[in-house]
Amino acid sequence: MNRDNTLFTSKMKKTHTIYMPDMLHYHNELLIAAFKYGGYNLAVVPEYERVPENAFRFINSAYCTCAIDIIGNLMAHIASGNVDLDRTAILEPQAGGACRAGNYYDLIIQCVKKSGYKIPVLSLNFRGAESHPGFKINLKMLLGAIAAVCYGDLLMSLYQQIRPYEKNKGETDLLYRNWIDKLSGNISTGKNLLLKNNIYQEVISDFKKIPCYTKAERPLTKVGVAGEIYIKCSPIGNRHLEDFLKDHDMDYRMEGFLNYCIYVVYTEMKSAELNMAPKAVLKAYKFFMDRMIKMQNKIKELLEQNGFVADGSFYEMKKTANELLSEYYNIGDGWLVLAEVTDMIQKGYDKILIVHPFGCLVSHVAERGILKKLRQMYPNANINTIEYDYEQSKTLRESRIMLALS
Repeated sequence: MNRDNTLFTSKMKKTHTIYMPDMLHYHNELLIAAFKYGGYNLAVVPEYERVPENAFRFINSAYCTCAIDIIGNLMAHIASGNVDLDRTAILEPQAGGACRAGNYYDLIIQCVKKSGYKIPVLSLNFRGAESHPGFKINLKMLLGAIAAVCYGDLLMSLYQQIRPYEKNKGETDLLYRNWIDKLSGNISTGKNLLLKNNIYQEVISDFKKIPCYTKAERPLTKVGVAGEIYIKCSPIGNRHLEDFLKDHDMDYRMEGFLNYCIYVVYTEMKSAELNMAPKAVLKAYKFFMDRMIKMQNKIKELLEQNGFVADGSFYEMKKTANELLSEYYNIGDGWLVLAEVTDMIQKGYDKILIVHPFGCLVSHVAERGILKKLRQMYPNANINTIEYDYEQSKTLRESRIMLALS
């Protein structure tokens, strides 16, 4: 326990709201429901203006763009007057990778201390680091979170494939909103968390009813987005890249969060095996990994049966990547970036944006490092990296994206 941190006690579980950075646009509300099912009140920090200025009151510019975004928004939210500071806690998810993100937790604690507040800072990780008596990752929360990730991935895939071709503008958004509300209600009460339900097919059937133009009637540029997980998934991190692609009438695809979750658990499991962890720990990793893979395979099967494109399964992705990279190439997003790019190109998304933060050496190695080989493998694909810098102008960034897609 960091001695500068405020303890999150058992009593706070009922009284405090836990604020999490906005990292997963399609999954946020479902994860809030999962925490509710587990007995916690979770909320997502909104986006604020002048984020770098907010961050640089507490940290210097040597940190990566992700840290500046997360800390700038967190500290702006705390100072906004919109929260009860006596009933507030902060949650920082940590994958445990070998990059500066591993330091965010202590960094946030120091920022809170500098600001003069007594706010508990919690770490969400698989290693049991920085425990608090009032915050435990319980079975209800885990099962709810797995369901949230699966539902979020399914809705994200359907939304991105149907919205560009819808005949009635706004119909996909409305149906997406309805299903987010319904599934959030299910998760918060523990309903439909098991494999033996037909909720996936119900969702798919509902989206299939939306009238759409054929791809021949409405030919669009097909764009695949891969890269560092925060920049790829967070609208704050990628400066609303998805809205930009929508505005330019592009058929874009971002592969889901589930493969990343399995990748993290698999990496931790392999590390535990190498370090001769107790059998109970290895069994726990295997249980949750197997559960996620079963749900992933079910979603993949149903999507493909109904004529939609599905993400490659974890073991398919791993096999593809390991033809070029070792499975131990797992720093940051590691071999998963290569696997996602390959999967999207093979499914017809031949213009690829690999997005990553400025000042991230891990991303430069894991993403720029694979460019030469990818271009050799797929000479007809247009593969480019887009770096996100907190000082970068919107015009320059968007012109680079358009140039990369030309």
